[in-house]
Order: sequence, then C-alpha cells, then structure tokens
Amino acid sequence: MDLVNLQHDEIKVFLFILIRVGIILFLLPFFNSRVIPVLTKAALSLILTVLLFPVSGPHIGNFPGTLWGMSGLIAGEFIIGMILGLLVQMFFEGVRMMGQLAGIETGFSIANVLDPQSGAQSSILSNMAYLISLVLFLILNGHHIILNAIRESFTIIQPGSVNIGKQVFNGLLQSSGDMFVIAIQISAPVVAAVLFVQVAFGLITRLIPQMNVMVVAFPVQIVTGLLFFGISLGVMSHFMERYVGGLDRQLINMMALIKG
Repeated sequence: MDLVNLQHDEIKVFLFILIRVGIILFLLPFFNSRVIPVLTKAALSLILTVLLFPVSGPHIGNFPGTLWGMSGLIAGEFIIGMILGLLVQMFFEGVRMMGQLAGIETGFSIANVLDPQSGAQSSILSNMAYLISLVLFLILNGHHIILNAIRESFTIIQPGSVNIGKQVFNGLLQSSGDMFVIAIQISAPVVAAVLFVQVAFGLITRLIPQMNVMVVAFPVQIVTGLLFFGISLGVMSHFMERYVGGLDRQLINMMALIKG
C-alpha cells in the first residue's frame, strides 16, 4: 500500500479505520494498562490500520459530507470501541473479583499491592489471577479473535450506522451479570473450603475453650486458602477456554445489534 499517493477518499477511509482500531485497542485488557506508553499504543494502532486498510477499506461505504455528520461518526466510533472493549474486559474483571473474594477469605486482602495495570491498589491474589488469565487468553489465541472481530466490524458496521437500542443495553447488562457469576463460580472452592475451616475451629472453640484458636486458625486458614486458590485457577482455565470459544460469536452478535 502506497501511503504517499492516497486519494482524498482513501485518506478518510484510513483515518476512519485508525479511529476505530485505536479506540478498541486502548480499551482492551493489558493494552489499557498505564505501564504501556501511549506512543507504543499509537504505533501499534497505526500498524494494525496499515494492515487492515487493504482488506477492510473496500468494504467501507460513503462518509457524511458535513462537519456535524463527521462529528456524529467519530462519536459513534467511540461508542463502538467502548462497547466491544467492555465486552472483552468483563471476564477479566470477573477474574479480578474472584481474586478479591479469595483474598478476603484467606486474609490476604489486608496486604494490598499497587497494581501497575490499573494504577490502583488490589489484592495480591487478585493481581495474580488477573495476570494468569491474561497469559491464558494469549495462549488460547484470544488476541487473534479480537483482531478478526475488528476486521469484521468494518463489514458489519458501516460509517454512521451506529444504532444503540434496548437490545444493546440488555446484552451489556447480561455480560455484567455474568461477570459476578463467573467470580462466584471460580472462587467457590476457596470460599467453601475456608468456610468449613472456620466452622471447624468454631466447634473446636466450643469444645476446647482453653485452646488459642487465633494462633492456630490463621495459618491453617491461609494454607487452606492458597491450596484451594490453586484449584480455583484450574477452574478458571476451563472458564477461559469456554469464554474464548464463544468470544468471536459474542462480539459479532453485539456488532449486529449495534448496527440495528
């Protein structure tokens, strides 16, 4: 592709692809981290745009001829990027929540660390689960699915054809609800195991009042929590496989709803 000899319409198509790719990329897990420099994100967006231009450019229709129409088009691209990025982010936020629940049950929530991904404090187990989920996502070629969805978006959603209706909000609400379900299901082994340990030491306190339960219970609770946290990571891998397997269809269905 010769970027120097682009025509006026081709320049508009190139900038349109760059806007959509840049917005989606800046909102994806890992790439939205503060650790990655903005110039690196911008360079990656430009490279992806150059690669997608010969493939997706011919499928893009006409652009509005007024300034107001172009403003609405750019606003629509922001909406598309936020919705698609949010759909991908939901699962990883569920994993973060799972780590928070496991940290609270095992007592690790007291010692929080600064998460470089978000710039906020988070539980050690939450940060560990999130990083492991990112690695699993890349191993399962989830980034290929995202790139394919970005390419398909130019065929499904033409410039200025964004239509946010009730079905889009229902889809986002369902995804947000699934986030809580995922967090509870993955953290269930840790929560159940620690709960049984606490119940057992409660009974021991009633039977042997002279025993210093505070000294004995904390190490047992921590060891049990860490042991079953490892089991929860195995459960998370199965959820990740199922999530990545249906991610392509989920993104395409959402884009079809956005098109209206």
